[in-house]
Amino acid sequence: MPILLGLVVLANALPALLGLLLGPARPLDGGRYLSLDGRPLLGSSKTWRGLVASLVGTAMGALGLGLPWALGLEVAAGAMLGDLAASFIKRRLGRPPSASVPLLDQVPESLLPALAVKAQLALGWPDVLVLILAFIVIDIVLTQTGRWVSGLMGRFRRVGARGP
Repeated sequence: MPILLGLVVLANALPALLGLLLGPARPLDGGRYLSLDGRPLLGSSKTWRGLVASLVGTAMGALGLGLPWALGLEVAAGAMLGDLAASFIKRRLGRPPSASVPLLDQVPESLLPALAVKAQLALGWPDVLVLILAFIVIDIVLTQTGRWVSGLMGRFRRVGARGP
């Protein structure tokens, strides 16, 4: 189960890491708004680059761990589906892209990949619950760390832009 937790973390962290390192990318929703509520469909932080990075990177991560690449792909697909569903719900709630909503940000992103590979890895429901709880803690810590690093990078960019 620790290997599955690692793959779930990898699947969810790769898009954020690339966003932090490379900046904004092309949004999955193309900037579209839902006509029913006039809010963005998914928001600017859900990008094609992040989706591809998660799918490819997690498949390669599985291979590196001696697991089938398809298992990594299933984990990433479940994680990204959960992430997109959470973003869709957050936009309906009026929350801006990258805004934190505890549990909504973690449960779908860990539950769906666990369900996708539950039978293959012979996971029981207690295993799934432990995975979700562990991911909640890890994701909150990594998200806060990422925000801190992003803030530092922003300060360094602003200072660098002003010159000596």
